[in-house]
Amino acid sequence: MPPYAFFKKKFVPLSEAKVGIMTHALHYGTACFEGIRGNWNEKEKQLYIFRCAEHYERLLNNCKLLKINVPYSVDELCRMTVELIGKSGFKEDVYIRPLAYKSSEAFGVRLHGLEDDLCIIVTTFGAYLDDKNGIRCCVSSWIRPDDNMIPPRGKITGIYVNNAFAKTEAIENGFQEGIMLTSDGYVSEGSGENLFLVINGKLVSPAAYDRILMGITRDTVIKLAKKELGLETEERHIDRSELYLANECFLTGTAAHVTPVIEIDHRKIGDGNIGKITKQLRKLYFDVEFGRNKKYLKWCTPAYTSRVGDTKAKSRSR
Repeated sequence: MPPYAFFKKKFVPLSEAKVGIMTHALHYGTACFEGIRGNWNEKEKQLYIFRCAEHYERLLNNCKLLKINVPYSVDELCRMTVELIGKSGFKEDVYIRPLAYKSSEAFGVRLHGLEDDLCIIVTTFGAYLDDKNGIRCCVSSWIRPDDNMIPPRGKITGIYVNNAFAKTEAIENGFQEGIMLTSDGYVSEGSGENLFLVINGKLVSPAAYDRILMGITRDTVIKLAKKELGLETEERHIDRSELYLANECFLTGTAAHVTPVIEIDHRKIGDGNIGKITKQLRKLYFDVEFGRNKKYLKWCTPAYTSRVGDTKAKSRSR
């Protein structure tokens, strides 16, 4: 069966979900989005949507920044996503992209006096980074915007030009990812990932005030590290030089999962191999994300179920 999308308040074949070339969001970046993973568990013949409710909660919060009205609750959005996957019939890993946007076909820089709409797309999506043996990063020359420029905590489409600059700069210089700094020189995040260091057996990650997206994968790793490994995460400023001196480094994100970093700016991290703690957290995360660790099934919404009530209960449980 063909893939479907939720578009203009109904389910339609993805090939029919089109916007006009005068759409406001296309010209001015007036939209916000989410990326949600759906993971196929072959043993159970089930596709688990990971932390679906949390992603939609963040989307609705970010809509407030852009004065976008979404007429659906978190529960409704979760149920719509389950229905969308069911219509498409995926039996492999998928990537879910909700997009809330200014849909008026009108010119003029503003947020007021415009129509809003929401679409949801589901597509297949493989590995975002080739991370089996760890990746090589550089510190980008592009700086993360301050909160009073465009709030980095919001997944606002317009701000991702900044991320695209950093990513392409890294690739064209022979690296796989770029790490951006803040305007005052502290480490912020990758072009599409949060960052963690392991320093003397402790996890360290940039704090919210260092212009990071408050990542859901980041939150998952912090919780798993504490509960399963007894590791606290220190959230603080990180100097650039600490990147080079850390014992381990890894990136986290919905697309990137838990990605080991083995080199930054041609300097080996630790011994240049994937670190012990990174390996442990990576395995923990994949087991949880794919529904293999039953302790954390509350984070996994099954896409294929005949019991609609179960979908709502799982998507909202904590």
